[in-house]
This record gives sequence, C-alpha cells and structure tokens, in this order.
Amino acid sequence: MSARSIRLAAPLALAALLAGCASFSADGGFGQVEQVAKDRLGKNLHWARTEEQQSHIDQRVAELLARPLSADDAVQLALLNNRGLQAAFFELGIGEAELVQAGRLPNPGFGFGRLTRGDEVELERGLHFDLAALIAMPMRRDVESRRFAQTQSVAAASVLALAADTRKAWVQAVAAEETLRYTRQVMQAAEAGAELARRMAQVGNFNKLQQAREQGFYADAALNLARAQQARLAARERLIRLLGLWGRQTQFTLPERLPDLPPQPADQPDIERTALAQRLDVQAAKLATEQTARNLGLTKTTRFINVLEVGAVRNSSNEAPTQRGWEISFELPLFDWSGSRVARAESVYRQSLQRTAQTAIEARSEVREAYGAYRTAWDIAKHQRDEIVPLRQRIAEENLLRYNGMLIGVFELLADARAQIAGVNASIDALRDFWLAQADLDMAMLGRPTLVPMAGPSPANADSGGAGH
Repeated sequence: MSARSIRLAAPLALAALLAGCASFSADGGFGQVEQVAKDRLGKNLHWARTEEQQSHIDQRVAELLARPLSADDAVQLALLNNRGLQAAFFELGIGEAELVQAGRLPNPGFGFGRLTRGDEVELERGLHFDLAALIAMPMRRDVESRRFAQTQSVAAASVLALAADTRKAWVQAVAAEETLRYTRQVMQAAEAGAELARRMAQVGNFNKLQQAREQGFYADAALNLARAQQARLAARERLIRLLGLWGRQTQFTLPERLPDLPPQPADQPDIERTALAQRLDVQAAKLATEQTARNLGLTKTTRFINVLEVGAVRNSSNEAPTQRGWEISFELPLFDWSGSRVARAESVYRQSLQRTAQTAIEARSEVREAYGAYRTAWDIAKHQRDEIVPLRQRIAEENLLRYNGMLIGVFELLADARAQIAGVNASIDALRDFWLAQADLDMAMLGRPTLVPMAGPSPANADSGGAGH
C-alpha cells in the first residue's frame, strides 16, 4: 500500500480505535434506578446478576420473613424478590449494550479478487470504511444515550409501581384477616341464637316465625363467613405473588390489625406543581419528545447520505504495473429524495408533543382525584372510629343493663351483638380504604397510580347490620 493510501487510512483507523474504547459501565446503569428507590421510597434495591448477589437477596428475604411482615417490610421484600422486577432490570443491560454499540464503528471491509485474462493474472485488494457511520456516530450515540435514559426512567417507574401495589395488597390482606376474625364472631353469635331458638321451640316457648328468623340470621352469617374466608385467601395470594414467595415462604405472618388513623390528614396546598416536578411518567414523556426531536435532526442531516464508503485500492497484475489509489461511493438520490422519511419524523415529533401534553393533563387530574379520595377516606374513617363504633358500644352497654334487669331477652342481646360487630367491620373497611387511598396518593405524586373508586358497604356488613336491626 502506498504512503498516500496509508495517510488516508490512518485517520479512519484512529477513529475506529477511539470508537472501540466505548465500554460498559460497572453497574449497567442500575445506579440511577437504585438512587430513585432510596430517595423516594427509602428502600434498598439489588439487581441479581450473579449467584452471589442472588444469595445475598435470599438471605435478606429470610430475615424479613422471620418476623410479622409490616407494610414497609413487605415493600422492601417485593423490591428484592419480585422476579418480574428483576427481569425488567435486564432491559438496562440491553439498553446499555445498544448504547455501547452506537459508539463503535462497524468493522472495516476487505475485498480480494483474482482475475485472469489468458496468461495474465490480475489481483485486486481493497480496504473499505463506512464513512457515513463515522459522520453520524456522535448523533447516533446521543440518540441511544437518550433512549437509555428513558429505559432507566421506565425501570424506576416499575419500582415505584411495584412498591405501591405491594403496599395496597398488604393493606387488603391485613384488613381481610381482621374482617374474618370479626365475621367469625358474628357467626358464633348467630349460631348460639339459632341453637337457643331450636331448643326453645322444642319446649313450646318459641313460635315457628321466631325460630325461622333466627335460623335465617345463622344462614346469612354462614354465607358471609364463607365470603370473608375467600376474600382473605385472595388478598393473601395477591400479596404472595407480588412478594415473589413460594413453598414454605408463603407461611409468613401478618400483623393482627391495620395501623391507626393519623391524627390529621396531610395538607397538600401545591400538590399539582409538586406532582409534575416529581412524576416519572411526565419526565419520561419529556425525554421521549426531546429524543424524537434529535431523531428529526438526524434524519434531516443524513437524508442525502444513505450509503457513503471510502477505501484504499491496490490492483496488481503479472503483466502490468501495480495500480494504487482510493475510491469513494455513495447512493445517488435520483428516485428517492428521502422526503417521506423527513415527513414521517416530523409527524412523529408532533405526535410526541401532544402525548406529552396529555400526560401532564392526566397527571394533574390523577393527583387531584387521589388527594380527594385520601381526604374523603380520612373523614369517613374518623367518623366511623369516633361516632359509629362508640355509639354501637353505648347501645350494647344499655342493652346489657336491660337484659340484666330482664327487660329484654337473650335474642335481642344477640342481635345487638351482631350489629355491634358489623359496626366494627365497617370501621375496619373505612380504615382499609384510607390506607389504600394513602398508597394511591403516594403513587400519584411519583408516577401513574391505579385509582379505584371507593368501595361501598360490603355485603357482610350490610347483612349483619340488617340482622341486628
């Protein structure tokens, strides 16, 4: 190869060498996602990429399961042990691989040809470099960098969503356990009433209507107990799936009751602005729009340079002097001037702008709805705790005095006991709804929540209350 060809190939070889220096990071981009979990959830996050890391996670999971599982422990356990979340983390590895690839030039091409013409033998050798890839490499790397940042945002949003879902599942599981205990008490009271009515009817002290009424109360209580048992099973299994548990791990214990209602609800005067500044989906939408804009700029820059290669050529023959030189090739835009690609990129960019605006509008609405549900749930739970339950208790105490004075019978006392227990169940439901609304509000401040309309009275409470009346 001549000195001129060497001078032409040297800068390209140097560019290829520098591009080859692009390497993978130590954490695969996981550090930013881990920091989100620490800053916004106060939880530790681990990515099990080796057997040693998985062993460390298993040890921490065993420590959390050794004691009654609190809400914070459940969230921490899910962030460590949920296999779907671990699978989502590998999107970071895929994205980083594409980012590193964007910073590396394609391998050079080498061509060799042997031609004969009679006794003449001609050898052709060529070394080719993709010059277009070298020109577009900074822009392509910038595009992939923004795409990787978006992948990190998606992974962080998955972490926050899993934390919110786990906290809600924990609240529902604990409330279902507590409701089941009180439903069993209703069942015991109804069973005692039905048995007493049967015995009194046998000796002629009870008519058939009164006996059928008590038997109906017992049948309703048995039905409500079956419903409560199924609700408890479903809530616990939902929590188990989020925690990623199996086998003996599913035998974990939960607290006996939900946390107490806070003395005062949290005041959020500037909740919309705070949410827009913090929500990851809004940030991701903005990042996607910026990336689309960069893509549009790249499309306009390279619209006439689809294929551009440069190379050194050396031809030799046994009957002619050796040929040396260089060649450059590119695609001629005779039929396709790439106008359609530019028009498509512009439409995608406009579409991205509208989607970003819609994301912001939905974020404002969701955070308002979540805060409204939170305040209403707090008011209802406080009313149940401070008004309904004490009133039921006073009625029960007055009826007990009348029973001791033989002013009312045992069936009236049992009916009042069922009504009192139903009031407690309604208070549990209200407290459950408050903590679910709290979890929705927390998620609405950080990402897109799963808002569910506030539930009305459960069938168990409605039937038991009717029985008491």
